[in-house]
Amino acid sequence: MACGQLNLQWVLTLLCVLLMGTVSGASGPSTGNHTNPKFPASGLNQTPMVDCRDVCGLNASDRCDFIQTNPDCHSKGGYLDYLEGIFCHFPPNLLPLAITFYALWLLYLFLILGVTAGKFFCPNLSAISTMLKLSHNVAGVTFLAFGNGAPDIFSALVAFSDPHTASLAFGALFGAGVLVTTVVAGGIAILRPFTAASRPFLRDIVFYMVAVFLTFTALYLRRVTLAWALGYLGLYVFYVVTVVLCTWIYQWQRRRALVSSLPGTPEMPSDSEEDLVSSTTNSYDYREEGQPLLFYQETTAQILVRALNPLDYRKWRYKPAYWKVLKVFKLPVEFLLLLTVPLVDPDQEDRNWKRPLNCLHLVISPLVFVLTLQSGVYGVYEIGGLFPVWGVVVIVGTALAAVTFFATSNSEAPRFHWVFAFLGFLTSALWINAAATEVVNILRSLGVVFRLSNTVLGLTLLAWGNSIGDVFSDFTLARQGYPRMAFSACFGGIIFNILVGVGLGCLLQISRGHTEVKLEPDGLLVWVLAGALGLSLVCSLVCVPLQCFQLNKVYAFCLLLFYVNFLVVALLTEFGVIHLQSV
Repeated sequence: MACGQLNLQWVLTLLCVLLMGTVSGASGPSTGNHTNPKFPASGLNQTPMVDCRDVCGLNASDRCDFIQTNPDCHSKGGYLDYLEGIFCHFPPNLLPLAITFYALWLLYLFLILGVTAGKFFCPNLSAISTMLKLSHNVAGVTFLAFGNGAPDIFSALVAFSDPHTASLAFGALFGAGVLVTTVVAGGIAILRPFTAASRPFLRDIVFYMVAVFLTFTALYLRRVTLAWALGYLGLYVFYVVTVVLCTWIYQWQRRRALVSSLPGTPEMPSDSEEDLVSSTTNSYDYREEGQPLLFYQETTAQILVRALNPLDYRKWRYKPAYWKVLKVFKLPVEFLLLLTVPLVDPDQEDRNWKRPLNCLHLVISPLVFVLTLQSGVYGVYEIGGLFPVWGVVVIVGTALAAVTFFATSNSEAPRFHWVFAFLGFLTSALWINAAATEVVNILRSLGVVFRLSNTVLGLTLLAWGNSIGDVFSDFTLARQGYPRMAFSACFGGIIFNILVGVGLGCLLQISRGHTEVKLEPDGLLVWVLAGALGLSLVCSLVCVPLQCFQLNKVYAFCLLLFYVNFLVVALLTEFGVIHLQSV
């Protein structure tokens, strides 16, 4: 037990160090005072600032100079300057082509986020929770919730690192909340009408309403202080404790009632045991069907080639055409991730131990770490002006890989193999952060070109892109006959996203020397967004109990109609059709 607590503390320490580095990476190279010109430390505007969206009103010959000299157009973090690419490297008559390239790159970044989170980040988190022997409830509302919400969380952390894009985070978190509580919940009810679990539903919706109210108040006050940020995280800890206690009390009452009514009947397995049985029965590895009947010893080269191959040829033959097309686009991403991110699978006999590849990870994963942390500024830094940091990392990693290679065997995983789960967790998190940074920068660039606010980009493109994986997974669960599980996942995920996304994002900014995080709502639109989310939650809180917690297709279509009306009102507000009359 003490060992488990020690490991858990180590995990949390590593997570805090990682997030401190990745979010500070959004501020670019640390070569001096990085106070934002628009929001200096003194709180006073020292230089006049021109809105970057005014660039489209200038002559084509003046746009490049405007982008390069106006501080409002400078992106903090990331590897590519998208605004400079549009206005300095593409002729004005090829602007539609540049936007098309950016849109395709944005879709591919969403694909990278999904593949990294689904195939590397979440499995490593699951392995860590298994090694720490956490219960399914605790793991579900902590590690696995973080894994499922990784794109949303990292997008929010990156957006909060720059006052220019903070409204993008609120738009994405609120937009995803409206999307999940209306479209996803309604779609589940359409696919398979069901009766919701009353107590978990009321618990989750009340906690989410409190989180939305906290965010609404922060927007009204236009700032988030240290106490406010800690309040977000404290509320999430209270939510986790409430979930664990409620589950324990329910299981205790269930066992007591069963024993008292049927004293001679053996005790039924608990929910966690049933989940374990179902997960075991559903985790059959179909790759075993293609294994040879006669055992033979693979060489080290064959193990490396097979481990780096992201394509299963047996599965390829039976898949439809659209799956094959999508797989072709995934192959480069999956190959790069297999090469750089270790993956530990406790369900396999060898825990996915691939000796040559894991030794290679000891060199490549730390190299990825220093080249993605703070957009690579640490990696290219020269120690004493003589030797770069990345060179030191390669030398040390090569030495560790050599020792590991000669001290282990191909057939048996070493005792320290669990370390690779933490290494894979850190490396995949950095890949997600790097992709999320590029997503935020592209969306801000598109907002400048089309004169759109960050809020509307967040509630549409960013919210849709980050939520599409949850939509498909929840709909799949509903089709398979688990609508209550899918419905519970809707609220559990967005509670984690808003509390940890806002709380941790603001806390990290305050820890970098800011007394508070300034918020600048994009006019009426952000209030429309917050009001729509609050209204949908109130309607669900009232209507679902009135229906005896039965979710049917009529209620589902009402939710879909609500979301369509919300989008129409939001877009009309963005384009000025709906506006407040000036007094």
